[in-house]
Amino acid sequence: MPDMIAFVEGDLVEALPTRVVVSVNGLGYSVQVPLSSFNQLPPVNRRVRLLTHLVVREDAHQLYGFLTAQERDLFLLLLQHVSGVGPKMALAVLSGMSVSSFKNAVARGEVNLLARVKGIGRKTAERMVLELKDKVGVAAAWEAAAEGKTDQRMDDALMALLSLGFKQVEVQKALRQAQAAAADADTETLIRQALKILA
Repeated sequence: MPDMIAFVEGDLVEALPTRVVVSVNGLGYSVQVPLSSFNQLPPVNRRVRLLTHLVVREDAHQLYGFLTAQERDLFLLLLQHVSGVGPKMALAVLSGMSVSSFKNAVARGEVNLLARVKGIGRKTAERMVLELKDKVGVAAAWEAAAEGKTDQRMDDALMALLSLGFKQVEVQKALRQAQAAAADADTETLIRQALKILA
């Protein structure tokens, strides 16, 4: 199900390592961000656009923000496909390593590398490798990407569609059809075309 708030765009009025405030038409949105996004933020009082995911709990509604689609897609993959991983832990992963480093670690089963991330124990790291490989089958695609065997646009589109809950086999088939129809398509176009095919 698509997010109610897909992104926020406005003036960055406050920036702390784990939280930012974005002013949008007189409203101040408090957004939790990973260090990977915080490190790339513009200076305070400049315009910023954060891709977001809203987590609704009984006691709070919390908005999580990311500067790139790859960060948001990995966040959603962790939340939806690894048991025991909540928003706080998913943010810790993004704060502790890059998206590409995480992909490579999962693809190669490097549990020790994942366990070095603050807040991630060995058991959780093992679960990440096991559940991401078995449940969504992203490891093979990631490994190929890590070795430069795949098109980066296709890899990014694959990640985005898997984070929406589609099965890998279906996604790859749809993406191949989308790419065949428009070889020069960018990532967003590939995703849109694949969604039409999947629908």
